[in-house]
Amino acid sequence: MPCCEKLFRSVFYGVIFLLAAHAVQATEISIRNLQLVASDEGYSLAADANINFNTRLEDTVNKGVVLYFTVDFELTRPRWYWLDEQIIRRSKTFQLSYHALTRQYRLSTGALHQSYGTLDEVLRAMSHLRNWQVLEKGEVKAEQIYVAGLRLRLDLTQMPKTFQVSALADKDWNLSSDWLRWSFAPTELTPVLQSTPPAAASVPAPPVPAIPASGESK
Repeated sequence: MPCCEKLFRSVFYGVIFLLAAHAVQATEISIRNLQLVASDEGYSLAADANINFNTRLEDTVNKGVVLYFTVDFELTRPRWYWLDEQIIRRSKTFQLSYHALTRQYRLSTGALHQSYGTLDEVLRAMSHLRNWQVLEKGEVKAEQIYVAGLRLRLDLTQMPKTFQVSALADKDWNLSSDWLRWSFAPTELTPVLQSTPPAAASVPAPPVPAIPASGESK
């Protein structure tokens, strides 16, 4: 019995260690410095991220394969009587590529793109998310309590099927942050009033000379 108990404990702690090691390896992205900034149009998001790029991904992008990183934002409203209500869910995708002819990395999002000389430079640029408008004016109510969430992940769904299949059994492709959630209470957005130009000062009309009556000497 003591031997069996000792063996059981060894197996149990071994499994716990493997699960913990897998969790550490899987979480290669972390997010910090979250902020929702109010503007005339709504709220824009600012955040920073730590991205630990492994050798497998570096070799892949250097061979000309485009990698897709997606930022997911969601806003929910807690409800005690039912499931939380989803208010907003938005995503923004970055394309990371390498061009062998120019020996430069390119980071693209939508119609915008920027070139960098090294992989570290492009990763630093992608790590600083700024001015992403996630909430339009009128989509949230003032003084209502919401729960905002954000994550950054390597989006395998936009890659070729061969990479998607191989990534299922390869931890090097499991690059994603956990959902980071925080409470958010919007304030009333006051529109900026355009100042009207001052009214032109009235200028007194010049005096009209008197016309002498008929027969009156000048």
